[in-house]
Amino acid sequence: MGANVSFVEGSQSCTGSPSKLQTFSRLAHSYTVSDTDLAGKDKKKKASKFATLRKKLIRARRHSRSCDYGRALREFISSWSVRDISTLIHEYEALIAMKELAITTNLARPPANSFRHDFSHLYDFKFCTDIDLVYKGVCFPAHRALLSIRSPFFRDILSRNHESFPQIPIKLRTHGVDIVLFSVLLRYLYTDTLSHDELHIENRDILLKVATELGMPNPLDQDLQTLLDTGDYSDAVLVFSSELDLNESFSSEAGSSDGFSRTKYELPCHKAVLAARSPFFRNLLLRRARSGEDLTDYALNAPTRIVLDDSVIPRRYARVLLHAIYLDVVDLSLIMRGSASMCSLSEVQAIVAGKGQMTVVDEAMEMYQIGQFLDIPALSQGCEDIIADNITVDNLISVLTWSAEPHGSSWVSRQALHFLREEFIQVANSPVLFELSKSHLIETLSSDLLQAGELDVLTAVMKWGEHHLVRRIEKREPNLLSHTAHSVSKKGVKRRDLNDVELRDILAEILPLVRMDHVLPHNSDILTSAIRRGLVSTPPSHMISDDGGTNQIASAWIPGKNSGMFTRPRLFTPYYEEAKSVLEDRQMSGQDHELARVRPIQISSIPDTLYMVEDPQYIQQFMTYNPSPLHNIDIVSGTIPVPTSEMLRLMIQREQELQSLPQVQRAFSQSFIDRRSVMCQIKLRVVREFGWPDATVDVLQNMQYYYDNERVPGFVDRNYHATPSKRPPSPRLQLRRRKTAPTKPVQCVSPLSSPTKTYRPPLIESPSSSPNSDHDNSRSATLSSNRSTLSDTMPDIAMATASVNQLQLQDEYGPDIGDEGASRHGTLYI
Repeated sequence: MGANVSFVEGSQSCTGSPSKLQTFSRLAHSYTVSDTDLAGKDKKKKASKFATLRKKLIRARRHSRSCDYGRALREFISSWSVRDISTLIHEYEALIAMKELAITTNLARPPANSFRHDFSHLYDFKFCTDIDLVYKGVCFPAHRALLSIRSPFFRDILSRNHESFPQIPIKLRTHGVDIVLFSVLLRYLYTDTLSHDELHIENRDILLKVATELGMPNPLDQDLQTLLDTGDYSDAVLVFSSELDLNESFSSEAGSSDGFSRTKYELPCHKAVLAARSPFFRNLLLRRARSGEDLTDYALNAPTRIVLDDSVIPRRYARVLLHAIYLDVVDLSLIMRGSASMCSLSEVQAIVAGKGQMTVVDEAMEMYQIGQFLDIPALSQGCEDIIADNITVDNLISVLTWSAEPHGSSWVSRQALHFLREEFIQVANSPVLFELSKSHLIETLSSDLLQAGELDVLTAVMKWGEHHLVRRIEKREPNLLSHTAHSVSKKGVKRRDLNDVELRDILAEILPLVRMDHVLPHNSDILTSAIRRGLVSTPPSHMISDDGGTNQIASAWIPGKNSGMFTRPRLFTPYYEEAKSVLEDRQMSGQDHELARVRPIQISSIPDTLYMVEDPQYIQQFMTYNPSPLHNIDIVSGTIPVPTSEMLRLMIQREQELQSLPQVQRAFSQSFIDRRSVMCQIKLRVVREFGWPDATVDVLQNMQYYYDNERVPGFVDRNYHATPSKRPPSPRLQLRRRKTAPTKPVQCVSPLSSPTKTYRPPLIESPSSSPNSDHDNSRSATLSSNRSTLSDTMPDIAMATASVNQLQLQDEYGPDIGDEGASRHGTLYI
């Protein structure tokens, strides 16, 4: 997942060479233990025992809390039938399948190029070459540092040529090495890989001979580590300087360079590596080469100096930066924490917040911004991994705040929200709850994957609302003593003194997200208090029914019994485990005869046959797994980026590959899953893997608005249904779907700097447009045998329309409601 990451608090790692290991072994054998050391070890043992006891107590407390949740659900479903319990478990299993897809979708991001990929790109495009190899009359531009460190043969030849841009003739003693094979050998020295497509079978014997002549190189990462540690063959220098350093250097005497060397920090490096890994450094070096500045450096036999502003890229991160460039590893232990670097933005924020020292997350955030500035994806993704691995309840707010900023990471934002959903109970019982923004709280409570009971959710919402009401009161009332805690906070505010009308206004957008019918136990004091205070607009169904809710208890949890009351339960793990335990107990007691008559059917994606419109509940379900997928749309211009036809073809190919994954097939096999949500998860994952904003998922869902059929190979307008030409006229009810003829789209060339296309509302797909329509047709026999189950979910057209004769039929002689120029191929015959 991205670059390799290491942030162990140590200066250097000793796992590299055998000599270091031997030295470490000798030191260990010669070490003598003193009484002080023994006392220290005893203290550590006692501390570890206390830490182990504390962990056991925390686990025991969590286990007891899970038992309380399980006990509440067991009492709630004790009167349910085996069929209802089995249906509830199927709902949970469908949510588990969707959670697996949602996690992989949230983890999706464009892969960062490895140093092998970048060096292959460097060899192909010949950036910043400094030598020309001439073999059999063909010139091969190359890089002196890489060839010298990789091959003893080239090292000996290049050591005898110190001219600028020399043309070096190459002669090999091995016969049979043609130009193509020589190019393959050079690519191998750059990438450490051989292309089997270019390497024929008859050339393998020749390759073994020429490898002996050139010298077998070390692994590429080991040679790069040597270049980084020793600085051999360096032709560039990274100079970390500030305005203060420049002023001091200009004010010093011309003959003394000591002041200049003391205030600046310089690191030797190699132009070939910098040009391969960072477009920022590449453009800088190419611009210097075009201006002729490199000729002066070659004439003076001096390395190219690249001066970096210390206030933008602090020198304390210099070694971390080069280590990531050379080896694709982000090692925060290389930070020079005692350096006299100028305070960066994160350091200033830490000082203002009262933090004496920057944490690992703060340092990773700053390194991420450096990676973005220098355009090094391996560095940026490595920092993202560090931040995601170190998210805790204490730094959750800072991570959410930073990731929401323009210079933040949307990938980190998704991981932080996932942490919030998984650890919501812990967050709700800490002061961090009061620091959550309203948008983050709404986004969390909208999810079906929230790991919390509904009573915990209601309690957290009430606490959050009362806290913000007190803050509102503090803003209205002046503080008696300035620069001190507010007088309202000092004396405290009792709950009976809070204005319930004002509290209801604060929680107007949040309380509807609490699923009141799922609050367990039903006689909870918190729920009763919220209803008595007028905060809950619609009480739970068991409080307003005539029979006390005995008939509606299962209807709010299970689909099909009463679709108007059903609310999908959250995937709370203690509830799911307890439901499975109850079902196993019923089966053990011989009550499994009802399950023999239960045959789960695919009831998802059933359309509204009267209006053929998208179910709002489906849209809400998709938003719970991936909140606001279209939030990146430019509201002012109303545009979203549109990939080119070739890029779209690759995206469609990737979508088809993902559909064949085992977890996707497992999700499709679930009985109570919405197939449209699964497809949206797949499309969103594809969009993120290709580095496009989430709004581009609309292009994959509605390609007929953005592309012509001829422009995309293999593209078929899934919303096109040809009307039968020989169908006799009949007085059947025709429900026509309006479809506005789209204008010709503007092609987009690049996801970053390219024309964009005007955003249009998505076209509602008919049920036959599903990519699994053949699979759905195979279930027609099962669906027809379960008409009683479908009647609860699918509306009865005969009952809704009363009589066909009472309706004004629309045929070819009647007026067509809608645009005259609209297409008529979306007709549905009933």
